[in-house]
Formats: sequence, structure tokens, C-alpha cells
Amino acid sequence: MSDKYIFSVWKRKTATAQVRLFEWNKDSTVNWKNVGEYITRKDLFDTVFSPLKLCKAKDNFFFEVEVSWSWISAQAQAIRHGLSRILAWKEETFKKILKSAWLLTRDSRVVERKKPGLHKARKATQWSKR
Repeated sequence: MSDKYIFSVWKRKTATAQVRLFEWNKDSTVNWKNVGEYITRKDLFDTVFSPLKLCKAKDNFFFEVEVSWSWISAQAQAIRHGLSRILAWKEETFKKILKSAWLLTRDSRVVERKKPGLHKARKATQWSKR
């Protein structure tokens, strides 16, 4: 076993994921817990492992992730983006597969900020002419 890994930091909304990808087989962890314990929803579990499944490399790699901020859905998407970027950097064939699946594009949408004088970002009091 080797302690060498590839490191990257990626974001989604306000979630930040620090991903370390190792080339040997072990249980993957998120915030020092097994992935199955940390991410309990099946759709999010599939989201996290989608880059490895597309590249058919699920058995060849394992990852350790420290993720913070935001909710579990944005955290799962940040992890997916980090894994995709590392795999694309690692091998050119992976890059073609992941790019065709749109996994290398960062989703930059965030919550719009509240403006002064309004109730929410765009919601204002009702206006009447007379």
C-alpha cells in the first residue's frame, strides 16, 4: 500500500469538499465515517459514486473526503465534482467520458441575496397606484 494520493478542493453552492483519491482498494470515507453511514439517501449515494461508475473504476480507487458547509445534497454534488476533476486529470480516456456526461462543469448557482427594503431577494410589499 502506498500513501500517495491526488488532492483537490471543489465546491457546490456553499459546500466545500476536499477530496483525496488513492489508487488502492479500501473503504471510502466522508468526514472520517464510512460513505454509507454519512450519505444515507440512495440517490445521493449514486451521485457520489457516479464518476467512478462511469469510468468503471469503482474497484480500483478509494477516496477520503472532508466536506463542510451547506446541506447533504450540495455536499454530495461537491464530492462528485471533486472526484470527476481528479479522474479527468489522471487519465485522458476518463476525461472524455466525464465530459460527455457533463460531470466536469461546475454548477455555479447559489441562493440570491436579500436586498434592502424587500422581504426576500425579490419579494416586495404590494404596490397600488391609488
